[in-house]
Amino acid sequence: MRTIAPLLRPPDTTVMVPGSKSHTNRALICAALASGTSGLEGALFADDTIAMVGSLLSLGLSVWADPAGRTITVTNATGEIPAGPADLDVRMSGTTSRFLLPALCLGPGPYRMDGANQLRNRPIAELVHKLRALGADIDGESLPLTVQGGGLTGGAVVVQGSTSSQYLSGLLMAAPRTAEGIYMRIASELVSKPYVDLTIQTMAAFGVEVDAHPEYREFRVAPADYKPTTICIEPDASAASYFFAAAAITGGRVKINGLGTDTTQGDLEFVKVLEQMGAAVTMTATSTEVRGTGSLRGVEVDMRNISDTAQTLAVVATFADSPTEITGIGFIRKKETDRIGAVVTELSRRGVRAAETADGMIIYPGRPRPGAVTTYEDHRMAMSFALLGLVHPGIQIRDPECVGKTFPDFFDVLDTLRPEPIH
Repeated sequence: MRTIAPLLRPPDTTVMVPGSKSHTNRALICAALASGTSGLEGALFADDTIAMVGSLLSLGLSVWADPAGRTITVTNATGEIPAGPADLDVRMSGTTSRFLLPALCLGPGPYRMDGANQLRNRPIAELVHKLRALGADIDGESLPLTVQGGGLTGGAVVVQGSTSSQYLSGLLMAAPRTAEGIYMRIASELVSKPYVDLTIQTMAAFGVEVDAHPEYREFRVAPADYKPTTICIEPDASAASYFFAAAAITGGRVKINGLGTDTTQGDLEFVKVLEQMGAAVTMTATSTEVRGTGSLRGVEVDMRNISDTAQTLAVVATFADSPTEITGIGFIRKKETDRIGAVVTELSRRGVRAAETADGMIIYPGRPRPGAVTTYEDHRMAMSFALLGLVHPGIQIRDPECVGKTFPDFFDVLDTLRPEPIH
């Protein structure tokens, strides 16, 4: 249990957040499939990326990680996935499991992939079915899985876009290393489109082009070789959302460098929602600043493309002067937890009115009463609800260590919003 003490005055500071998880794990897969040595600068060191690094090491690849310098070096002399047998523990990392599984199907196998109980319950069967349709030999439809290997030749496949864009990203990154390449048609509206853009941009940095339909309906990847490179990882836009939100709800100012209009991450669009609610936002190519104005209004917003910030916005919405409705996020019920149900439950327990809808939630303004927030082993529940405690006394966060999934130092960085003690 961790108690969040209210701020004595609004923050006025520049905050440093860790590297992007989404960018780091995509770059690690591309680096593992490149012939030679690649480097990641500014990489995230957290449970999700450690899961990916550990899995690459278990495969026999050479990986050198320097947490202090935030750099990772990956060497694969051939660009091929080494032969098994290999046991891979992907821990609680959805990106690791969904990005690595298609890559494993390129190797001769056998490989066994398993993870934490929470991840075993997250969907992956659709990805397994698509890989089988492309020639892969996989035993099982949920973790643990065994990949016999040697069968992913490529071809054409239809992918549902409404469950998780991570399936598409995993297939895209494996596609150039297949004999035939892969053509994918998206059968339903694609969620989290900016993450697919990030995948395509990361692949391009390693020398592989994706022919993408402008409306995200078709994707073609021809056989190609990844070229080793050094890539700079941006600060994590999802992690930044908590600090931008803190400025908005306290009337303070928070600036983050390294994230601006040139970003590859869709979640920075979160600041435009804050602006719509009444916060002042200033952006350059390489920085973003949010200032709270002392007034927030409720909004109706479709967050299907920035769903990782929906919980953050739900907390901000309690400070608005009218209800906020978040739509387009029904698929987040199958994330680390049912993120819609969890948010509504915990706000209701604290006395704030909230309601679930078919594809989102409605949050009403309210002052939460003191008490403990259950986090459901979900790092984003812990980080978003901690914001309540910056304003309202008595807010406690259960299992605060769950933030280690993507942001181990979150509470230390949150404390940088506090004024320096007077000596």
